Amino acid sequence: MIEWQGVYPAVTTQFYDDGSINFDTTKSMIDALINEGVHGIIVLGTVGENCSLRAQEKREVLKAAKEVVAGRVPLLTGVAETTTQFAIEFCQDAEEIGVDGLMVLPGMVYRSTEREAIYHYQQIARSMSLPVMIYNNPVTYGVDVSIEGMKVLANEENIVAIKEATTDTRRITELQNAFADRFIIFGGVDDIALESLMLGATGWISGLTNVFPRESVAIYELARQGRYEEAKEIWRWFLPLLRLDTIPTLVQCIKYAEQLAGRGSEVTRAPRLSLPEDEKAMINRLYDEAMTTRIDLSKFKLD
Repeated sequence: MIEWQGVYPAVTTQFYDDGSINFDTTKSMIDALINEGVHGIIVLGTVGENCSLRAQEKREVLKAAKEVVAGRVPLLTGVAETTTQFAIEFCQDAEEIGVDGLMVLPGMVYRSTEREAIYHYQQIARSMSLPVMIYNNPVTYGVDVSIEGMKVLANEENIVAIKEATTDTRRITELQNAFADRFIIFGGVDDIALESLMLGATGWISGLTNVFPRESVAIYELARQGRYEEAKEIWRWFLPLLRLDTIPTLVQCIKYAEQLAGRGSEVTRAPRLSLPEDEKAMINRLYDEAMTTRIDLSKFKLD
């Protein structure tokens, strides 16, 4: 039985200034996140710049992540390919490398209809045995897998989870009403994560967790225990930074915040460019305010 739950950061892929992959920093960053209490790791999502990596580079990132995670937490990979066949080939390679699961996006570039997205997910699920998480993000990818669509996908035994990123928290309750516990549900939008957890999501896939993992885990643990007033104290502190995850330049924002925190580099691959100075100044201000008002987590007496 798959028991994915908790805080799963969608980690960044770290680059040198020349754009080549910095595997050492990528691995040390993943190791630090696990040591600070996250419950799972997702590589090669949007924040991991999946679509900016060559095919062989993606396989190399999976191997490096597999080595450093070393079975301590579940390791998932994003699947973001331009065709269904390319996605199948990547998923089969990921299974051979030994990751624990897949977070599957619809086909990239071409904006699928719901019928096409369902077919895409079906073919991937049937091509190997790894557990699959559907990444439902109609805001970004232009296709919403509805409750009726999920009823079709429920027939695929190894489709076990959904990352719900419609930004409509009502969808979490609708999924629970339709499927009970058939699907593991992760909240997939940073700035409504606490609401999602309060409504019964079993986990949170996060970008800003890369910068403040301990606070992210504390929010999850407090929410899981029903200690919502305490969770809200951390949440209100964190929310200004979490909003960075919901804008088009989220990757650059998260990577720049990581750099401020001494956890990585802001370098991205074009067409993503370094942020303009005024945007960096805004993130500097948010980060400095967060550090100045950072909450002492020891007072919550979490294990």
